[in-house]
Amino acid sequence: MSDLHNAFPQGAASFAVWSRTSLTASAPDFLAEEVPVALVYNGISHVVMMASPKDLELFAIGFSLSEGIIEHPREIYGMDVVSACNGLEVQIELSSRRFMGLKERRRALAGRTGCGVCGVEQLNDIGRPVQPLPFTQTFNLAHLDRALMHLNDFQPIGQLTGCTHAAAWVMPSGELAGGHEDVGRHVALDKLLGRRATEGEEWRQGAALVSSRASYEMVQKSAMCGVEILFAVSAATTLAVDVAERCNLTLVGFCKPGRATIYTHPQRLIAD
Repeated sequence: MSDLHNAFPQGAASFAVWSRTSLTASAPDFLAEEVPVALVYNGISHVVMMASPKDLELFAIGFSLSEGIIEHPREIYGMDVVSACNGLEVQIELSSRRFMGLKERRRALAGRTGCGVCGVEQLNDIGRPVQPLPFTQTFNLAHLDRALMHLNDFQPIGQLTGCTHAAAWVMPSGELAGGHEDVGRHVALDKLLGRRATEGEEWRQGAALVSSRASYEMVQKSAMCGVEILFAVSAATTLAVDVAERCNLTLVGFCKPGRATIYTHPQRLIAD
């Protein structure tokens, strides 16, 4: 059993299952792990999200940036991932200034699988203001198919279980600089945004690519972190398009080989 355990990636587990055609004999199958992850800032629990138990430091950085808790990773002085009751805690030490700002607007948020609306105190809290993005990026759509072809490379858990979302950074050439996966699509994106914030200048050029639909929060998180172009494999929602239009983000959905639907700000894109 230990050899089997070592054969699959962190974030997956083996279970006995039965199939429709064989209810008398079980067979091994793999499931994605999903655990409660609490982000604790300076000793105060701020949010609990359901997530895959990997790359949690990057998740904490990305969430802190995309939620406006910090403006730069250096405002996090320290971080530890520890086991807690029925889950994990990411214990984050914020700068005093950022912690004071967090306390002023802190809310209790208990998320479902990467759900970011579930804990806002009022409907007015949805869609917080985002500084309009500059127009510094371009992307040739001729290179998009190359990125789509390799997106699955960053989903080892997904390949095994069929149960994760991916978010990857696409270079202007179509090469994927890196990517992350999670059972929650928002969490996968936060992990990518955290990774981007800690990488070098080459990660400033390009676009984000997600394997899911483009909800308003995916757009808002991207814009909060300075991402000008967001590609989504599935569709966009009306609120996502509205937020993208207002914050100058180029939003593209239904990204498949040879296909893409551009919802907002097509001037950043070059036709293939």
